[in-house]
Amino acid sequence: MTSERVHDVLRNGEPGSSVEIRGWLRTARHAKGLSFLDVSDGSCMNGLQVVAPPELPNFEREVRALTTGCAVRVGGELVESPGKGQRVELRAAEIEVIGTTGDDYPLQKKRHSFEFLRTIAHLRPRTNTIGAVWRVRNVASRAIHDFFQQRGFLWLHAPILTAADAEGAGEMFELADSEAFFGRPTRLTVSGQLEAEIGALSHTHVYTFGPTFRAENSNTSRHLSEFWMVEPEMAFCDLDGDAALAEEFLKAVIGTVLEECADDMAFFNERIEKGIVETLEHIVETPFERMSYTEAVAVLEQSGQDFEYPVRWGVDLQSEHERYLTEEHVKRPLVVTDYPAEIKAFYMYANADDKTVRAMDVLVPRIGEIIGGSQREHRVDVLERRMVAHGLDAEAYWWYLDLRRHGGAPHAGFGLGFERLIQFVTGMANIRDVIPFPRVPGSVEF
Repeated sequence: MTSERVHDVLRNGEPGSSVEIRGWLRTARHAKGLSFLDVSDGSCMNGLQVVAPPELPNFEREVRALTTGCAVRVGGELVESPGKGQRVELRAAEIEVIGTTGDDYPLQKKRHSFEFLRTIAHLRPRTNTIGAVWRVRNVASRAIHDFFQQRGFLWLHAPILTAADAEGAGEMFELADSEAFFGRPTRLTVSGQLEAEIGALSHTHVYTFGPTFRAENSNTSRHLSEFWMVEPEMAFCDLDGDAALAEEFLKAVIGTVLEECADDMAFFNERIEKGIVETLEHIVETPFERMSYTEAVAVLEQSGQDFEYPVRWGVDLQSEHERYLTEEHVKRPLVVTDYPAEIKAFYMYANADDKTVRAMDVLVPRIGEIIGGSQREHRVDVLERRMVAHGLDAEAYWWYLDLRRHGGAPHAGFGLGFERLIQFVTGMANIRDVIPFPRVPGSVEF
């Protein structure tokens, strides 16, 4: 008999059917003459209740000794369940104990703090919350690929090792002995954008989706040293087209999660953040607002709010400013465009005023910026001036300039931190709880 996933049994199993499942015990309750086992295989939020009768040949010897965390294989017949909230349960005809647990098994039937669970990242996926995060992460990943593939984008596998600093901020991990090995200093990438520009200027529409790294010594709930980025790039595209794609993209991915992870999202709505489902539905259904950075600063200056960080033109917006704009002023997601050139990267298209660039940030309620993007500077002379202004060595970017010299064309793209998206969708407070194995300053366990 082929084992079935618990998800499929709970959804499609009919009383009288013979099934076999494999999984781990969330709980084991031993009553007089019966044992009740809650078996989960991680395929869905709920486990399947198994009723173990005393007729089992290993009932007294093995079944009665089962505890939380044990791995089992159970075969038997589905019957209607008298219990509340479950349609069927499995009456066991055989139970094979595949793996037992020691007395120090750390997961018990009680709530554990997320701080504690981070210390046992090898076991925390068995909990309701982290298991739900993993399923949402899986569906969101597939939805991202589906979104771009259905629109003719080519998935570009950007390199992890690089000699170029895409952000121009210098917060990169340099590899020891890399100069001797590669002949020049080599670092872990902070972005696949520059390589995506190569792809776009030959295939028109590409995207990258992979790990990136940032050597920022920040121990906040919003930062990771290793995280995944989604970065589409489009040739013959300006900032307006870029913003339109970003809005369509967010709505498509969030809509897929709401549809396919309904049980997990109901859990997050009840246990993690009240109203998160309503917030996400509002984002999917509502057109995004647009305003320039200059307009946004004027709104903030006239708001009468006592912000921790003062607002003035030329200073980057902080999370508190972004949240005010989305939650209080427009009450919806917002695309802010045309930022001061001084606070943006060298590769962004310079506006005619010589003060601002064609950059955008997509802001959403609760967390602020979730997407950052821009139209890229395709004019060689302007790009070279921007590099000098940012203190960059143009020779190190010879190939980047070559792209403009040989068949250059307007192009644009954006970047989305995947963990920021999962944090936003699930309502989880700490970004370390939405990536399987968080890498942060002082910790690279597991």
